[in-house]
Amino acid sequence: MTQRVELATVMDRLAVDGLITDYAVAVDDGDWAAYRGLFTADGRADYRSAGGIEGDAGKVAVWLAESLRGFSMRQHLIVNRRLRFGVLEQDRGDTAQVQADYVNPMRLGGEGSCAEPDFVCGGRYAFALLRTDDGWRVREVVVQEKWRRLPGGKATG
Repeated sequence: MTQRVELATVMDRLAVDGLITDYAVAVDDGDWAAYRGLFTADGRADYRSAGGIEGDAGKVAVWLAESLRGFSMRQHLIVNRRLRFGVLEQDRGDTAQVQADYVNPMRLGGEGSCAEPDFVCGGRYAFALLRTDDGWRVREVVVQEKWRRLPGGKATG
């Protein structure tokens, strides 16, 4: 591997990491225009394992906005990111697969800045990414919720 190829790979890794972080921030901040902008034109999201929907990014953004309206605080922590680059049309690195675990504490209702979360869930994201003229974009994200703790401390999963 040449130094130029190694540098390009490092730059791609940083860009992909930034995209995954932008995804979490868009959902946490309720920035649904930014959320939609992270996807390819045909990008899809699947939240069915968490009780949600599957569909194109625009439809899912509308559903997320409505579903998360009751939470005054959201904070995605996305960790253990595994990245694999793929091949598209004989060019190396045009696609990527990211598997990442998440913990998502949220608070229902009031705006109290120091109140602890009363709803917490965790699981794994599977992102399929595509390099576009505008940079890396999400082609598909599938959420696999593994557990949740409901208000009152009751755990499921």
